[in-house]
Amino acid sequence: MRYALLALAFLSLSLGIVGIFVPGLPTTVFVLIAGWAAARSSPRFHDWLENHPRFGPMLRNWRQTGAVSRRAKWSATAMMSLSAVILFATAPQLWIAELATAIMATVAVWLWLRPEPQAMIAVCRSG
Repeated sequence: MRYALLALAFLSLSLGIVGIFVPGLPTTVFVLIAGWAAARSSPRFHDWLENHPRFGPMLRNWRQTGAVSRRAKWSATAMMSLSAVILFATAPQLWIAELATAIMATVAVWLWLRPEPQAMIAVCRSG
């Protein structure tokens, strides 16, 4: 089971990295899955993820409070919106674009209901 979780961690992180460049493919979700799987399979890989300058804050915020940064929320919303436009322009059937867009809208609402990291809120209020 340990090797299966480790494989899931590497696969999820790989997909998250690809998601940085490919519209419609989420980054945050895959990094969170990678962190979860790494915590259960490889302390060394988990420590590397937690201390990574790009992925670490995301994982720590989620683990501590279930928080997602405002930047990640805006980025995800923009990518989902772009994906919806592409779907409506290219989907072979309208219902496919409508269903996918409804799912993305549901994810966006859930995402915006997540709290933001406290340090980010303090900086925004003081600035």
